[in-house]
Amino acid sequence: MLESVASPARTEYCRDVASEAPDARPTNRPPRRGAAVDRDPSRAHWMELFFDLIFVALVGQLAHGLHEDPTIPNLLLFVALFASVWWSWVNLTFAVNIMPWLTRRQLALVMLAAMFALGAIAVAAPEATTERAWLFAAGNAGLRIVLLTLWISQSWATGGTASRVRVLAYNGVTAAIWVASIWVPAPWDFLLWGLAIVIEVVLLVASSASWADRVIDNLNVEHLSERFGLLVVIVLGESVLSIVSALDEAWTLEAGLTAALGLAMIALLAWSFFMYGTEAMREGLEALRAAGDYPAIRDTVGFLPFLVVVGVTAISGALGNAIHHPDEPLPLASGIALCGGIAVFYLANAIISVRFGRPVGAVLRWAEPALVLTAALGIAAALLPASAVIACAVVVLAIIVGSAELSDRRRVAASPH
Repeated sequence: MLESVASPARTEYCRDVASEAPDARPTNRPPRRGAAVDRDPSRAHWMELFFDLIFVALVGQLAHGLHEDPTIPNLLLFVALFASVWWSWVNLTFAVNIMPWLTRRQLALVMLAAMFALGAIAVAAPEATTERAWLFAAGNAGLRIVLLTLWISQSWATGGTASRVRVLAYNGVTAAIWVASIWVPAPWDFLLWGLAIVIEVVLLVASSASWADRVIDNLNVEHLSERFGLLVVIVLGESVLSIVSALDEAWTLEAGLTAALGLAMIALLAWSFFMYGTEAMREGLEALRAAGDYPAIRDTVGFLPFLVVVGVTAISGALGNAIHHPDEPLPLASGIALCGGIAVFYLANAIISVRFGRPVGAVLRWAEPALVLTAALGIAAALLPASAVIACAVVVLAIIVGSAELSDRRRVAASPH
């Protein structure tokens, strides 16, 4: 749950603050390019939403193991595979965000090419560590080739040698590693997958200062906020679909009541995010952009939202199991997925709030009760039937949301009008 922060005065998207300031220092930034005239770069394009349809299928495929065989190894495997997919999605979203000069046809071609690569990953996901590992690797390689082509075609002429080497290393070398892993036997292929992602993360962190100088002026806060909000809608939608599918397979009164409670859980999570998170993200990113704090933007866009998304998806896996077996205790992995998913959801939002500039004390007022109640829910998950655990989870989320509503109303009442 993200709380709103005070936002700076709005500025026009194409305004170059650094060059207009009278005391601006010279930089090595490439010449700025104008936004494409045939699309609004501050809004998610329809082709981006079309691309996200594949992401819906992929989320469902990755969560398949949590529904069918809820074990600790499957839970860890789900998190690891989801991390690789998330990293590809956020890289593509960020690249499109800082390239407002892409025309709608260019953007459509990029999204369609990425769609086929992501589709291969979705097909491979249920057997990504066994007989379809080669397809999972090929899909990830394809996404990086799309990104490499995009970066070369859009910024190769304006970047120096260091920038070109970084582009080739970030997407070219890692694409080659994913391709090479196709012919490497397990478990060495998995080590190559991890190596490719580690290289990208290290390059991103190590080059943050120099990279920020080139991209921060092109960062479009409205587009980023909308894209991540829509992604959360998709993940929540997959959770609703999981509830409906599980109820269809276990058509009993107890399963129906558990499904209704599960839907209430998802609704409360949606309330937490959309009533507080989306606006707070926009305002927070605007403040960070105005301050030139690229590391904080990197963390709140690239790393921390992963915890929010993976937490919600893990919860959906636990709900499916609870609906199928409402009278039995949740398996250990499902209990961890449920309670851990809620805890990670609120913990990640708390850290994001602090990174956006909220006072730590104000964040702790809702974060501490949320985590304490979630820990108590974990104890209940080990002792009670699944249906009772889901009911307890609804109570916990209702208390958190109610507390946040009261806090927000007090803050509004205390603020000067």
